[in-house]
Amino acid sequence: MRPASLDEVVGQQHLLTPGAPLRRLVEGSGAASVLLYGPPGTGKTTLASLISGATGRRFESLSALSAGVKDVRAVIDLARRRAAHGEQTVLFIDEVHRFSKTQQDALLAAVENRIVLLVAATTENPSFSVVSPLLSRSLVLHLRSLTDDDIRAVLTRAVTDPRGLNGSVTVEDDAMDHLVRLAGGDARRALTALEAASDTAVGLAAQDPPVVDLTAVETSVDRAAVRYDRDGDQHYDVISAFIKSIRGSDVDAALHYLARMITAGEDPRFIARRLVVHASEDVGMADPTALLSATAAAQAVALIGMPEARLALAQATVHLATAPKSGAVTAALGAAMADVAAGKAGPVPPHLRDGHYAGAAALGNATGYAFPHDDPDGVLAQQYPPDELVGVDYYRPTTHGAERDLATRVGKLRRIVRRSSR
Repeated sequence: MRPASLDEVVGQQHLLTPGAPLRRLVEGSGAASVLLYGPPGTGKTTLASLISGATGRRFESLSALSAGVKDVRAVIDLARRRAAHGEQTVLFIDEVHRFSKTQQDALLAAVENRIVLLVAATTENPSFSVVSPLLSRSLVLHLRSLTDDDIRAVLTRAVTDPRGLNGSVTVEDDAMDHLVRLAGGDARRALTALEAASDTAVGLAAQDPPVVDLTAVETSVDRAAVRYDRDGDQHYDVISAFIKSIRGSDVDAALHYLARMITAGEDPRFIARRLVVHASEDVGMADPTALLSATAAAQAVALIGMPEARLALAQATVHLATAPKSGAVTAALGAAMADVAAGKAGPVPPHLRDGHYAGAAALGNATGYAFPHDDPDGVLAQQYPPDELVGVDYYRPTTHGAERDLATRVGKLRRIVRRSSR
């Protein structure tokens, strides 16, 4: 069912408008190397196949899964000989993100000198997976996930087209709807599911033509595969969405992203570490028990492992997502570190210095230190910061959760310690 012409391409219309670089490349008039970046099943290989049919060009294909530097150089040498006779070579590299830096570097001169017109496909963000020199010499074209309507069009064509099922089965509406949902924007997955469901329907055929119903689809396709690569940008996108959902107090979205990571086999220790960081970073003193919950989840992961530990991760996720939020701890430490970086790190006041060694008293160390526990309230007036930082407030409690009461206490403590009325 791979499209044989641009007219059969479904989706990606933002790249195929008249005069667009990709359309010109497919039609044989484009001269720029391109990186086709997008999720699986969105048409990267299809477009490369169409480019291979562009007039006046020779087409060579390599897969990063099997090709080495030697293979790359052999293709470039062949393209150089063709160029001497006026022939242009299109080099298609699938899964280019799996090429090492050395392999990618081997392409640079040939791409820059137009010895080859590079068409590379990747499911990973090129900004992370392609070396900068190659990236700067290519147009990055972002292919989008196919919409439900796009997937439905692909499936409908496959049911009737002679290259597909050629009308050998009919598909009920609810079965078609489920196939569209299972696809998740991936045309290849949709066609694979349709083929499996049609085989099931033919095997159970009670009528002619066989009918693909919802039961046939559910019987043949267990579940949709989760689009997630632990080593790629989906890894970063999903964990980013997970943390931002917790920070935004959307417990349901947070659980969704947690489920995606668990289902895809993400390292539970990585998830646990992010929860521990988030507990201090975005919840902080608004709910001091959040850090305890996240740390307990991390310990549970280490103690009992998966799959049982997923419940501990879920519990910590719910706790953090529903907890009151405060970035006051993060802001306080950031402000303090900024002052230190700016050189505001004066001498430690003499009465706070270590006095547990011979000669300390002669230096004035620890002389005049007031022991807080000697005061009935456990707090007394005394200078603690260096001279140039006296009166600086780093920690500014919010009015969220436990920090509401803490704000009052912090103000009172500062007034006593600094002998201030403010």
